[in-house]
Amino acid sequence: QVDLVESGGGLVQAGGSLRLSCAASGRAFRGSSMNWFRQAPGKEREFVSRISWPGSNTYYADSVKGRFTISRDNARNTVYLQMNSLTPEDTAVYYCAAGLPPQYWGQGTQVTVSS
Repeated sequence: QVDLVESGGGLVQAGGSLRLSCAASGRAFRGSSMNWFRQAPGKEREFVSRISWPGSNTYYADSVKGRFTISRDNARNTVYLQMNSLTPEDTAVYYCAAGLPPQYWGQGTQVTVSS
């Protein structure tokens, strides 16, 4: 069984920061690219960021470049998304996904940014 469990979401004011975590089972994590996606109300799920195995390469959507940072701790089977300078447009459910293309998905964590 593959498990991806996100945490760290919450309510924050515009300009604030949050750090999301995604804890993965070994099968989903080792050797895999890890991704963050998000889905805002009434919108399609969109790509946010990806980090390769073991962490040499990172990729970002233009909308978050320079504000978000993805990282991974391979000893802890965990991937992180540090989100700074948040705006109300970042409000969404954030999903962790393993693989390229993504094969396994977490259940998501809500991020709400108030203006």
